[in-house]
Amino acid sequence: MKSPARREVPAFALFSLVIALSSGRMLSIAKVGRGNAWRYYFRGVMVGDGQRPAKQPLKVAQEEAGVPPGLWLGRGLPALGLVPGAVVTEQQAELLFGEGRHPDADRIERELLAAGETPAAARRATVLGRAVADIISPVLALDLVFRPQATIVVLWALGDDRTRRIIERAHERAIARTIGWLEDAVAEIRWGSGGRYRAKAPALVVARFRHFDNRDGFPLLHDHCVTSVKAQRPDGAWGNLDTRRLYEHVVAAGTLYTLLITTEVCEELGLATEPRTITPGLRPVMEIAGIPHETIEWSATRRERILEALEGVTDAYVARHERLPGERAQHSLAWWAAQDTRREKKTPKPLAVLRAWWRASAVLRFGIGLVDGLLARAQSAAAAIRARVKPWVDTALAAIDVTAVVYVVRGVSPAATSLPRHAGTWRRPCAAVRTRRAWTIGSPTPLWPATDAR
Repeated sequence: MKSPARREVPAFALFSLVIALSSGRMLSIAKVGRGNAWRYYFRGVMVGDGQRPAKQPLKVAQEEAGVPPGLWLGRGLPALGLVPGAVVTEQQAELLFGEGRHPDADRIERELLAAGETPAAARRATVLGRAVADIISPVLALDLVFRPQATIVVLWALGDDRTRRIIERAHERAIARTIGWLEDAVAEIRWGSGGRYRAKAPALVVARFRHFDNRDGFPLLHDHCVTSVKAQRPDGAWGNLDTRRLYEHVVAAGTLYTLLITTEVCEELGLATEPRTITPGLRPVMEIAGIPHETIEWSATRRERILEALEGVTDAYVARHERLPGERAQHSLAWWAAQDTRREKKTPKPLAVLRAWWRASAVLRFGIGLVDGLLARAQSAAAAIRARVKPWVDTALAAIDVTAVVYVVRGVSPAATSLPRHAGTWRRPCAAVRTRRAWTIGSPTPLWPATDAR
């Protein structure tokens, strides 16, 4: 197997991309460490996945690339003097995510020095928790990447400005509510020898960066939510999040995000969903009804190449070892597939330029009739689904729906309490949102018999 020439991207980032693409997952997660990993985010991800020269200011790079600046998000911002929705500056990002220090550390140091503190003491006062230099292989942040389903991305790319704005607003709200759920139900901080002490951490610090396309220049609306591992303990001291809990709940968080964005988009645009098998053998993905599958293939250029390469390297592995790859080998093969198909970084372009190019490409491939009538086609499909299921859905079923969600989330329904204890960390919230979503796809047959009976 030929070794790839470039290794500029951390393996964990590539693997999370492959898993997200092959499974239909709308939320992926990756650790951000020191050195090359952090530099990759600071010089590429924050400027639309372009190539920012080392000395070019972040604001200038974002303006030249035509991408919006990063925005702050999360309940942990007030403790650091930050405001939700404010722009993420280069200095703030470097201090918090690169050094694990207060984002206004320079000002704090100056004030302490003026008050008579020693330089060492002044600097130590700006460090949040343990100093990064004192930790072996420190994790500085987690990158949560949210992206809508493929059919929503197609509508966003080819629809009119109103459609685009509705989808972007739903995307942003779904992200905010999912982050809020992680703060309420998942995030914990550990401290002490071996992490013996543990407490809730209901206040995260997140920097959100918007991307418009994939490396081929085709539409792929997605946001990188770079989440600091720093959080406050009940006594006000700073420590590190238990990152394992966030990994354990990423499937539930992704399901919640998908439900939220799908629900708002369907309600605002008069659409409906249907299950589609994107990858054979895996769980169907809920997509917008009426959007042709060919448009997904048109936009998902990166995914198709990775899956083709992954199939090839997997076949070679089986031929050599005469067995299927285990979990560790699957990770390695996924890394190779992503590396072998990874193109050079593109030059980012403003959204208006991209949308004009996407429209021209889609018209050339599908014709202007399909492109201009895409939303109407989806609305017509939704009307047909509603007409078919109208006799089966009423207010009583809606009440049962809400009751089922409450029962499953609180773990008091037989279906939820019968789950294995080790699986309950993510299956209950997944079951809840899927229970609610089951009634939206238009099936006249009971999809959840246990909850239907209640």
